[in-house]
Amino acid sequence: MKKFMVLGAAMCVALAFTGCKSSESAYKKAYEKAKSQEQNSTNNYDNSTQQDAVVAPVETQPATQAPVVDNYDSEPVRRETVSVVNGSGLKAYSVVVGSFGIKSNAEGLQQRLKNAGYDAQVAYNAGNNMYRVVASTYDSKASAVQSRNQLRTTYADAWLLSR
Repeated sequence: MKKFMVLGAAMCVALAFTGCKSSESAYKKAYEKAKSQEQNSTNNYDNSTQQDAVVAPVETQPATQAPVVDNYDSEPVRRETVSVVNGSGLKAYSVVVGSFGIKSNAEGLQQRLKNAGYDAQVAYNAGNNMYRVVASTYDSKASAVQSRNQLRTTYADAWLLSR
């Protein structure tokens, strides 16, 4: 059995090397064609009559800057039915930084976030039996997106939750 596997692998390697022959002549033909086209275009340019173009000055106007408006409507938000297990309550939009199947793991991350100055909370999603660790919660989507973007420097998988 081992002999057949070695023989089969050797045949595959042999086929791979013989099947991908690169045709140097095709590259050479393409190169020669490009060179001839380049020479033809330079010959045509030299033979054409050239006239000096008259250039009129262009009036310049001061540049105006348009205000930058962030569009948070296109940011993805996951909708889940959750209940607060440990914390003061969730608002319309929350930033989730961790999901755990074990409550004590979620509470450990919650404590680390609280030590870092966040009002962290733990919410439970009964539908998929997961504990969500919410770092911050907001009434407006724009504030939640800004917070999520800031938290992604530490928690790369941070996402938005809406109840």
